[in-house]
Amino acid sequence: MRKSPAKLPSKEEIQVGFGETVRALRDEQQLTQEQLAESSEMHVTYISQIERGLKNVSLFNIHRIAHALSVPPGELLNARGKQLARR
Repeated sequence: MRKSPAKLPSKEEIQVGFGETVRALRDEQQLTQEQLAESSEMHVTYISQIERGLKNVSLFNIHRIAHALSVPPGELLNARGKQLARR
């Protein structure tokens, strides 16, 4: 018998996890939202909305944020923001 796959997280859960990861990495690097926005060429309001899990971020913008944070794009997709914040 085949094991049924684990339930996929909801869109909202994915967005919140992504935002938590972005915030944790930004905090770890002691960057403000304004600094991240400037280096990723995005508006600070958009960065804030991403960190709060309110935006579904495009692949292009994931790459821009990753570049600004000097991490591989895949690092942002690991929903581990809360774990990073505890370090």
